[in-house]
Amino acid sequence: MGTLPGRRVPGGPLAQAHASRLRLTVAFTVVYIVWGSTYLAIRLAIDSFPPLLMAGTRHIIAGVFPFLLLRFRGTPAPTRRQWLTCAFLGVLLLSVSNGGLSWAEQIVPTGAASLLVATVSLWMVLVEWVRPGGTRPGLRTILGLALGFAGLAFLVGPSNLGGARVNLLGAAVLVLSSLAWAVASIFSKHVDVPRSLLLVAAMESLVGGTLLWLAGIASGEGATLLVQHITLRSILALAYLIIFGSWLGFTAYSYLLRHAPPNRVATYAFVNPVVALFLGWAFAGEPLTPRTLLAAAVILTAVVLVITAPHRDPAHADDVVPSPGEP
Repeated sequence: MGTLPGRRVPGGPLAQAHASRLRLTVAFTVVYIVWGSTYLAIRLAIDSFPPLLMAGTRHIIAGVFPFLLLRFRGTPAPTRRQWLTCAFLGVLLLSVSNGGLSWAEQIVPTGAASLLVATVSLWMVLVEWVRPGGTRPGLRTILGLALGFAGLAFLVGPSNLGGARVNLLGAAVLVLSSLAWAVASIFSKHVDVPRSLLLVAAMESLVGGTLLWLAGIASGEGATLLVQHITLRSILALAYLIIFGSWLGFTAYSYLLRHAPPNRVATYAFVNPVVALFLGWAFAGEPLTPRTLLAAAVILTAVVLVITAPHRDPAHADDVVPSPGEP
């Protein structure tokens, strides 16, 4: 029997296009909301977990199960060179960057931490500029850089600028964390890694998480880890970081990398801080001071300028898209 004129055929092009749009919407929602919420989840997790041991536990668990699953399903084993590359990336992305964020949230509010992390897009432009054979940014991008670092300076400036300033040590750690993420992101585009993004993330997580555990033990966190004092709230926050922040968030991000334009994917870099600021205010009692709001407006405007600026070299058109990973 023929179909009626104008009637959609189940599974036809229109239905497939609708399903594709739905998947993109869900993936963007996950990356926007879930990754924005991980700042608050980290804060709740370190209420009773030492920060480095918490981050190490998160990444070891987040890495071991996908790695074993992929190998069981026949994914080719990584070469020794790929292991060394992923180990280097894991140290920068997870041990230094995410470990630094987890430690800094002891003394920096989650909203301010998310704003400092948002500067990773600015650092990526600078790293790409200074590396051998790199690309010089255009005028619009340079304006975004100047604006972004002005917002950063305002966030940590003197205390008479409309609210308490961010702790300088915590801010320094977060700036270093963002720089480490930027270096790893640029480096990852020019090295040999496995084709599977999930396998790469699992390898990085295993190495980065193990180093975080070693750093936690070396710094004396083992002596402060009292199992009987770990709260249910911290355990649930850690589980949320593993299941939603790492597994679900990374799956959604990987899908977007393959099915959405890079400049659209990069928009999460300025949506996440907005989500983190709201959640910190609503659930952690963090005040939205004039300083924080103005710094947010300046830094996020700078990130938008950098992300949407035209690129001189098409080969580097995705350089402002952060490397696969999560806050």
